[in-house]
Amino acid sequence: TRAACVLDCQAKRAGAADESTGAAIVVNSGNANAFTGAAGQASVDAVTGAVAEALDLPINRVFSSSTGVIGEPLPHDRIVAAVPGLVAALDPAGMEAAARAIMTTDTFPKGACAEVQGDGGLIRIAGIAKGSGMIAPNMATMLVYLFTDAKIPAKLLQKMLSRHVDDTFNAITVDSDTSTSDALILAATGRSAAAEITDLRSRAAKDFEAALRGVMLDLAQQVVRDGEGATKFVEIRVSGAASADDAHKVAMAVANSPLVKTAIAGEDANWGRVVAAVGKSGAKADRDKLRISFGDMVLAENGWRVPDYSEEAASAYMKGQELVIGIDLGLGKAAKSVFTCDLTHRYIDINADYRS
Repeated sequence: TRAACVLDCQAKRAGAADESTGAAIVVNSGNANAFTGAAGQASVDAVTGAVAEALDLPINRVFSSSTGVIGEPLPHDRIVAAVPGLVAALDPAGMEAAARAIMTTDTFPKGACAEVQGDGGLIRIAGIAKGSGMIAPNMATMLVYLFTDAKIPAKLLQKMLSRHVDDTFNAITVDSDTSTSDALILAATGRSAAAEITDLRSRAAKDFEAALRGVMLDLAQQVVRDGEGATKFVEIRVSGAASADDAHKVAMAVANSPLVKTAIAGEDANWGRVVAAVGKSGAKADRDKLRISFGDMVLAENGWRVPDYSEEAASAYMKGQELVIGIDLGLGKAAKSVFTCDLTHRYIDINADYRS
C-alpha cells in the first residue's frame, strides 16, 4: 500500500543517478496520497511537473513526499498554484521552516547536523525528519531529508546510507504500524572545498560515514522521543542471541509489546512482561540462561528473579524519563538495540480523532 509518491520516487531512482543536473524535493502534509488509485500518480505528475517547470529541471529529478490521511484524493491543484511562491521563497537558511512545514502530529521540528574535516576543507551534513505516530521499522512514518555538501558519487553515498538504515531508522518503533509514506532522501550538493570522496576505505570516507550515521541516529531517536503521547524514551538492548535475526526478533517483540509499553507508562517494574515478550518473539531462548536488567539492576537470571531483588529499587528506576531494558539470552554473541517509547492514553486520544 505504498503511496503514489513513494512509488514515483522508487521508479525515478531505479536507474543510474543523473549527477549532471540539480534536483528538487517537494513535500506536503495533511494528505498521504496513498490508496488513491490512478489518480494518485496523476497528482504526483502534476506537482512534480509544476516544480520541474518552475526550476527548469527534468521531471525525473523532482521527488515528492506526502504525509497525512490515507484514501483521500490529493487536491494537487492547490499545491501547483503555490509552486511559484515556493520557488520565490527558496532560502538557504530555510531548513527549520521546512522541518516545521512537514509536521503532522509532531510536537517539535526535528533536525540534526554534523561537520567533519575532509581533504582540503570541511564537509557538512544536515537533516530534518518528520515522525511521531504510525512508526514501525521499514523505515518508520517518517519523512527524512539529509543533505551534505560533500563531493561524492551517488553510488558510494547510497552504499553508506544503506549500511546504517537498519541500526537507525529501522531500529525505532512507536506503535508497530508501518506507514504508507516512508521516505528517506539523501542529497549531495558537491559544494564543499574538500576533495571528492572516491574510496570507502579512506580516512575522509570513514569520518564522513561515521558523521552521517550519527545524524541518522539522532533524527531517528528524535522521532521516538516525540512518539504520540510518549513520556519516556526507552532503549531495548538485547545481547547474547544465537543470531542477528534472533536479536532483532526479541528486541522488536519487547519494544512493540502493548503490555510492556503500558507498564512503562505506569512506571510499573513488571519485568515478567518482558519475559513473556521474549517468549512470544519466535527467537531461540532458554529460561535458565535468560537475564533481565533495568538499567544497571539485574532483576532476573538463572530461571528466577535474583535473590536480592528489590521492587522498591526497580520501581524507582521506572520513574526516570530515559530507560534501558537489558535482555541477555546467554546463547551467542549477536546483539541489537532498538528504541521505543511508552504507550499512554494520549496516544488513543490523538489517533481516535485523527481525521476529525
